[in-house]
Amino acid sequence: MGIRKYNAIRITPGGPTMNVFITGATSGIGEACAITFAAAGHNLILLARRRERLHTIGKQLTEKYGVQVNCLELDVRDRSGLAAAIQNHPHWFQNIDVLINNAGLARGLSPIQDGSPEDWDTMIDTNVKGLLYATRAILPIMIKNSSGHIINIGSVAGHWVYEKGNVYCASKYAVRALNESLRLDLAGTPIRITEISPGMVETEFSEVRYGDKEKGKAVYAGKKPLQPSDIAETVLWCTSRPAHVNIQEVVIFPTEQPGVQRSPSSR
Repeated sequence: MGIRKYNAIRITPGGPTMNVFITGATSGIGEACAITFAAAGHNLILLARRRERLHTIGKQLTEKYGVQVNCLELDVRDRSGLAAAIQNHPHWFQNIDVLINNAGLARGLSPIQDGSPEDWDTMIDTNVKGLLYATRAILPIMIKNSSGHIINIGSVAGHWVYEKGNVYCASKYAVRALNESLRLDLAGTPIRITEISPGMVETEFSEVRYGDKEKGKAVYAGKKPLQPSDIAETVLWCTSRPAHVNIQEVVIFPTEQPGVQRSPSSR
């Protein structure tokens, strides 16, 4: 599988070359971020679970844009694996300018009384603990270098709950709380922290939630949702602001989505 052709990726090149670490980089927003940052001339470290897809994307981005791309076949929930990767590849990680905590998912759409604890564990371990593991691994490097920007991909579900969204919403509220806590913990340092909270984005998100490709695609039928490139462009814009400017939070809805109620495809 090659690089996906997302619509309307608008690149604003310029500025120094950055080293960008992206989790969940082989689909959706993560893949769009990889394309967008590579097209702007930035080097990448891509982390994802799907080996063939990961290395195909890495190879094509290098060939097309001439940037350096290093690939980590790893589950963001694997804390020891992440620590080992950093130890085994110190030259990859010695100058990380941007960490994009993108890896995340939803599983199931049931009221709590009918929910699957296994699905809960997967969502909490990925959306919350995975973000913590990646941040804990990279943040000391940024502090040492007195430079860095962490982008946390949250959700409108971290602002407003919706029916049967329970544990997924709770995990995204946690992302929002962690984003704000990081800003407080890092006060006095030059490190910037940003949360991007998308509404409905046309990705594999709903396919994973339902465990069914056709049901997932049907969620977007007849609608005009956001595209992954819309979010990637916003991420790039946030990282390209002057050093004294920190974009704390961006909430992005598609024009036709007025809120999250009864909207199981909200990211």
